Amino acid sequence: MGKSLTGKILESHFVSGSMTPGEEIFIKVDQTLTHDINAVMTYLAFEAIGLPRVRTECSVSYLDHNLLYVNNMTPDDHIYLQSAAKKYGVYVSRPGNGICHTVHVARFGVPGKVSMGGDSHTPHGGAIGMLCIGVGGMDVATAMTGVPMRLKMPKIVKVNLTGELRPGVNAKEVILEMLRRESVKGGLGKVYEYVGPGAATLEVPQRATIANMGAEMGATTSIFPADGQVKKFLTAQGRAKDYVELLPDEDAEYDEVIELNMSELRPLMACPHLPDNVKPLNEVEKKPVQQVFIGSCTNTSYADVAKAALVFKGHHVNENVQCTCGIASRQTYKELLRDGYLDMLVDAGVRLLEISCGPCCAIGQTPPTNGVAVRTSNRNFKGRAGNPTAEIYLVSPESAAATAILGTFATAEDVLGENVKELAGIHEPDAYIVDDSMLIPPLPPEEAEKVEITRGPNIKFLPVPEVPEQVLDVPVSLKTLDNVSTDDITPASAEFSSMRSNIPLMSRYCYHRYAPDFAARAKELGRSIIVGGENYGQGSSREHAAINPMYLGVKCVIAKSIARIHKGNLVNHGIIPMLFEDPAAYDGIDQGDELRIENLLDQIPTRRVTVKDVTKNYTFTVKLDLTDSEIEVVLAGGQLRYLRKQLENM
Repeated sequence: MGKSLTGKILESHFVSGSMTPGEEIFIKVDQTLTHDINAVMTYLAFEAIGLPRVRTECSVSYLDHNLLYVNNMTPDDHIYLQSAAKKYGVYVSRPGNGICHTVHVARFGVPGKVSMGGDSHTPHGGAIGMLCIGVGGMDVATAMTGVPMRLKMPKIVKVNLTGELRPGVNAKEVILEMLRRESVKGGLGKVYEYVGPGAATLEVPQRATIANMGAEMGATTSIFPADGQVKKFLTAQGRAKDYVELLPDEDAEYDEVIELNMSELRPLMACPHLPDNVKPLNEVEKKPVQQVFIGSCTNTSYADVAKAALVFKGHHVNENVQCTCGIASRQTYKELLRDGYLDMLVDAGVRLLEISCGPCCAIGQTPPTNGVAVRTSNRNFKGRAGNPTAEIYLVSPESAAATAILGTFATAEDVLGENVKELAGIHEPDAYIVDDSMLIPPLPPEEAEKVEITRGPNIKFLPVPEVPEQVLDVPVSLKTLDNVSTDDITPASAEFSSMRSNIPLMSRYCYHRYAPDFAARAKELGRSIIVGGENYGQGSSREHAAINPMYLGVKCVIAKSIARIHKGNLVNHGIIPMLFEDPAAYDGIDQGDELRIENLLDQIPTRRVTVKDVTKNYTFTVKLDLTDSEIEVVLAGGQLRYLRKQLENM
């Protein structure tokens, strides 16, 4: 039986476990990446572990998300992260160098390697044949110790791409079509492997758009072959020596197969408030648009922005629209500047933003009250852009430019007509501008030992959860609906992001937009349980969505289903994730009900726990969808306690 690309990489990094889908495996990790608004907790954890240096081949700390210094907190975080990187042998990508995923693929990515990143869009690196998995910060800290990473062996889905994208149709349409078919939770426990003659036509940045947004399906990751397109990309980056051909066998077998003809795709749009609410753009009710953002790691490659610029050429941003562009990397910015495309944007009235994530995670460019915003980024959850009253629509850069011109939802063809065919002539450069002066390499060990870590006043301790007890008798502090995101639990913005190194402060804003009274209620209760619906904790990998509730005394989350990364974060930070055995039991529980679990420590290893609703005097059963090692982590009181024991025995 032939092997898939995913299977080959997992086998080459396999340490222990079972390669059967759903079973636990442990794999060696080659590379890690972190970004500024999540990384402080990661490096605080690594400090607490006590190792003198990271044990990966390459670890990189990116200062890229929050560059809007509204107070002292974020610059203090950046100084801390830079000093920690020097201490522990980590590269630093300085503010202004670019967004982590774009820079990492361009300057560090190697086909066949395994990368763990403290951001849910880490699968971006699958564009060059890497196996890149988004995890929480504690998992990144674990990977940096050299301890193999635990993973549930995923099902591997073959996505056979045929045909070619039409002019004015972007790789964004491929992933939006996948989301339309698979839903925001359809990828749970799966890797999507894109192959076929259509895949061979896609340049690396186009592949990155698709792999990046596979996170929106809940996928473990997505990956493309390391083929001629990858060789061309790495050669253009001056890194031809890093190219390794890596293809699935011709007779590779897969758990599922999806057929997608790219020639049939037309411009699509993800409508509020989920990225799987996808419709043909020309069928969406036209609305006046107040804001357009062309940006994020997902869709601001050289070709993406150049095509948007050609749509703008000879036109101007509508007087009722504010249009901004945030380019993904300094490298791309310089190339677009060199070739005149930035002139086209500025002439059209587009405002150029700092080279950072920015508006994608609500750091700047918040839409107006009840505003309609059209974006090329990857998520449109309610409140994701910083304003819960706004409606966020996701489109390609070509469609975003056309929308900015006409003031309502539009495609490139609506503006260019027959001239839309000219967009087909835009491709990535044959040779990129290579300037790594904004990358700080690791210090030699003898110099690193002398480094003193700089810690600003906002950088507080890393909370460590309590070890669970035999009897849990606590009230329900919150009952949520379906599809609660980590944005709902831990809101994003420049202000809130600057608090992420200070859990006592940030915990006050836990569920700030979703349930404003939650933090005060949970603190008053002391210990409690949260009850959730389907797909609880979807979206960003931010582990603060687990740390803050834990700090406020939440001991368990009982939900209909829990998103993969968030479930891992709950385990790592001492909150026991439980699933209703009968989802109908969710309906009988109300906020404020007293729940009692007896013999909890004895029941956890059985993966079935009986819970009594004391208030209503009935019992129901929950299951623990946890691996053997996750059970051990839960019983140990979180990953930090568990990891220390592991390292003591190594």
